[in-house]
Order: sequence, then C-alpha cells, then structure tokens
Amino acid sequence: MSATWASSAYSAGTAQVAEHFHVSKQVSTLGTTIFLLGFGIGPLLWAPLSEVYGRRLAVLIPMFIAISFSFGSATAKDFQTLMLTRFFGALFSSAPVTNTGGVLGDLFSPSERGIAMAGYAMAVVGGPVLGPIVSAAVVQEPSLGWRWAEYLTGIIQIIFLTLAVIFVDESYPPRLLVYKARRLRHETGNWALHAKFEEWDVSIKELAKKFLVRPIQLLSTPICFLVALYASFCYGILYMQLGAIPIIFGEIKGWNLLVSELPFLCIFIGAVLGCGANVYNQLLYNKAYHAAGNRAVPEKRLPPMMMGSFIFCGGQFLTGWTAQKDTHWIVPCVGLVLLGTGFFTIFQAALNYLVDTFQAYAASAIAANTFLRSCFAAAFPLVVTPMYHNIGVGPSSSITGGFAALLIPVPFVFL
Repeated sequence: MSATWASSAYSAGTAQVAEHFHVSKQVSTLGTTIFLLGFGIGPLLWAPLSEVYGRRLAVLIPMFIAISFSFGSATAKDFQTLMLTRFFGALFSSAPVTNTGGVLGDLFSPSERGIAMAGYAMAVVGGPVLGPIVSAAVVQEPSLGWRWAEYLTGIIQIIFLTLAVIFVDESYPPRLLVYKARRLRHETGNWALHAKFEEWDVSIKELAKKFLVRPIQLLSTPICFLVALYASFCYGILYMQLGAIPIIFGEIKGWNLLVSELPFLCIFIGAVLGCGANVYNQLLYNKAYHAAGNRAVPEKRLPPMMMGSFIFCGGQFLTGWTAQKDTHWIVPCVGLVLLGTGFFTIFQAALNYLVDTFQAYAASAIAANTFLRSCFAAAFPLVVTPMYHNIGVGPSSSITGGFAALLIPVPFVFL
C-alpha cells in the first residue's frame, strides 16, 4: 500500500511543484506519469529476481532503496532531479506490489486465493485513493507544502518496511528447500545434501525469455490480451481521477484543496463493496473448484467482472454528467462509488482469471498485465486536464464511458 500511496500522493502538490520550479501545471503532472512508467518497468526486473533469490530479499532490499529516493524527491533542488527520483523510486517500490501476487500463490490454494487476493487488491486501490487526501492536508498547510508530502511518503514506507523485516518470512518453496538443505548439512555434516533448486544455473537468457519474451507472447493470445486490456483500461480510469476529481469538486464546485480530494473516499467505499462481491464469488467458486476435482475453474472467476462491467460504465456517465455547480455533490459522489465498485470487481477478477488460466506461466501473465496497466495509468492523468477543459467534463466522460461500454462483452466472451 505504501508503494501505491507514493504513486498518487504527489498529485495534491502539483500546483506548488509547478510554481516552485517555474513549469506549467501540465508539465508538473509528469511526476505521476514518470512514476507509473517506473511502476511498469519494475515488475520485469523484480519478478525474475524473486524466483532466483526468494521473495523476501526481492522485496526488502528494493523497498529500502525506494525509501532513499522518496526522501530524494522531498529534497530535490531542480525539476529534473525530482523526475529522476520519482522514476527510480517507482522502479524500486514496485517490488512489493509485483511479488505480493507470487507470495499469495505460494501460500494459498485456488480455493483460498480469491479472499487473499481481495486483501491485496484493496491495498493496491487504497494507496491511490487515500494518498491524495492525506497529502492535500499536508500541502495546504503553509509551513509544510509539497515537500512534506514526499517526506510523509518516505516515513510511511519506513514504517511498512520495518514491519516487513520483523514479520515477513520467505515463502518461495524452492528457496525454502535450499534453506532446509543448508541447515541439514550443518546439523548432520553430510555435505552431499542439497536442494534441486541449487542445481539450477540461472542465465540471463533464460530470465529474459521468461519475463520479457513470454509476457509479450502471452499478450498476443486473445485471452491474455483482452483481459489485460480491460483491467488496464480500468486502472487507467482510476488514475485519471487524480486530475478529474480536483476539477469536478475544486474548479466546478469551488471546494478548497483538502475538501475537493475527499471524494476519493467514495472510490474507496465502492472498492469495499466490490471486495464484498468478490469474496462472495469466492464461496461460489469453491463449490465449482471441488466439483472439478480440486482443479482451477477460470470461468467461475468472471461473474463479478460481468456485473462490474455495467456498474463501471454507468459510474463514469453518472459522475461526468452530474459534475455541475448546481447539482448536489452527492450525485457525482454516487457515481464515484459505482466506479470504485466496478473497478474493483473487474480488476481482481482479471487477476484471478489470469492466474487460473495460465497456471504454469502465471508470473509472466501477471507481469504482462502489470506492464500494460502501468502504461495506461501513466498516460491517462496527462490527458484528463486538457480534455476536461477543452470539451467539458460530461462529453469527456462520455468518451471514456463509451470505451468502457465497448469492453463490456469481454468477460462474456470467455464465460
């Protein structure tokens, strides 16, 4: 959650960043875009390393480095330095986001994974929607400003890293067998004992094939491409709200910085509702899983996505066309709740579906999905401000809502 928090906490201070470094507000938005690009590239590095050195080291070491870059962003003396520290901070902080899926796969069977994945998805969603609210409270305080929003991000990351060092153990089974063999060698004096994983001679070519070539190959398949495209589009719409909500509630409604960020809570409420729907679907999935002889049944992951596709589309139209000064604020907020509910059901169902479908290549499928969704999330915040200002909030929402409507058939195709 601290990693995804860092992706959005910056957005509340873009106006101050623009003023401080004498750049336009549109240029200052690059801080979010560049961060998300780093978020997309990082999984291609940390996923293979976690399968060589284990999950724990592939999370803790990058997270420590990410903290350094968070404080580097807070102390940046020029705009170029700020952008570089944002990029590398994202590159390293993407490690826990990437490898958490692998950890859940290590610890939970398909009959249990859905509920565990719901907690993971809540953290992924919670960071982007809670970060702008807390950062807005910091940024609008004259004695603090945007730099302290970055300092706060680093402090939160330190807290989570400390907890991880204390409580997180290694979960990757081949690495655990290596530790067991090492312990037995010392206890018995039999130096012939070893784990099969120790015989694996890792090559750059093999890792590149698994985590660079294979994700691209999987994206060329209709199943992976369409599901990843849908999840990525929804993820991009989520990050689009970093610019949309301040325009709707700040510029149009006239609310101050902090209050105009509070509607992000509506997305979080919607995500909680979506989480409940996915947990309920997990109970239904378990029946199908056991009926199939304890084998994964990917299509049984799709009902929440089917329902969420209509809710997600409707939420965009409702939010956009009620974003008017004389319309009660509760109406667009209801639209944001629907958007959050639809997003969560689609996002989590897509992850579960890809893992169940590409079981042996699940890591590659998730890497492909993560890279694609980060590209969408990086691009969407750049277009929201000029689009909303030039053609209006309602027509702009109709464009994104129209694309969402075109993607509604995706889960029905694979049922």
